[in-house]
Amino acid sequence: MNRKLAGVALALAMVLIMGQSLKAQYNPRARLQPVGLGVSPTFEGWYQNPNGTYTLSFGYINRNTQEVLTIPPGTSNWVDGGSVDQGQPTYFTPRRSYGVFTVTVPADFGREDRVRWTLEANGEQYSIPGGLIDSYETDNLYARAIDRYPPVLVLEEGGKESRGPNGTRVGPVAAKVANPLTLNVRAWDEQGRGVTLRWYKYRGPGDVTFEKGVLPIEEGNTEAATTAFFSEPGEYVLYVRADHSDMRVSAAGLEQCCWTNGYISISVSR
Repeated sequence: MNRKLAGVALALAMVLIMGQSLKAQYNPRARLQPVGLGVSPTFEGWYQNPNGTYTLSFGYINRNTQEVLTIPPGTSNWVDGGSVDQGQPTYFTPRRSYGVFTVTVPADFGREDRVRWTLEANGEQYSIPGGLIDSYETDNLYARAIDRYPPVLVLEEGGKESRGPNGTRVGPVAAKVANPLTLNVRAWDEQGRGVTLRWYKYRGPGDVTFEKGVLPIEEGNTEAATTAFFSEPGEYVLYVRADHSDMRVSAAGLEQCCWTNGYISISVSR
C-alpha cells in the first residue's frame, strides 16, 4: 500500500467531521467512553479485481468500550449508490473492526465517484465516502513488501474457494434454538503459513455464542469446526475471518493485508 498511516488517520478524522449531516461533533482526542456514543464507518481502501471491477473495503469504529450496538439496515444504516442494504453489518462490537465488508463497483466507476456508508446510533450520525482515491489503493490480494497472499477459505462442502476481503456468502442454513449448529469450514495458506479462523455475529435478532470463537488450524490440517448457539429464532448472518496466525488484521492495521472474509446466513427456528 502506498499511503502513510499518519496521513490516513488524519484523513479519516477530517472526513468524519465534515458534512452537514453530522449530528454530533467529532473530537479525535476524546471520543471513547463505555456507553452512549455512536459508530463511525471507516473506508479501508480499494483494489481492482481480475475482471476489471473494483472492490471498496469498509470497517467501523464503535466508540463505546462496552456497549454493543445493533443498527438494522434502513434509515440509520445505509449505503448510497444502489440498495441501502448492500450486506453491511448490523451488529457492532466495541472499538475498531477492520475490513468487515466490501462493495463491488463496475469497471467504469469513475475516479470522482463515491459510495457512502452512513450510520446513526445514540443520537450521533457518521458517514464515510469510499472511492478510487490514489492514496487508498491497497494490497489486499498480494502484499509484495511481505510476500503474502490472503488465506483460502471454503465455507461448505464442495463450495467455492475464496481469497481476500470480497469473500463469499452461503446459506441459508437451517438451525434451531434448542440445538447447537456445527460450523465446519476449511482454510489454508498456499505458502504454508499458519491460519486462524475467528467467528463473529454479523446480523441477527438474538445472541450468538460460539463454543470456540478463535480456531487455529494446526500445521498439516485444513479444517476447523466449532458450534454456534442462538438465543432466539430469526434470520442471522455469521461472519468468519481467516487470517495469518502470526499477523492478525488488527496488527496489520491500515496496511489491510492479508485476510479472507466469509458470511453464512442462518435461518433459526424454534
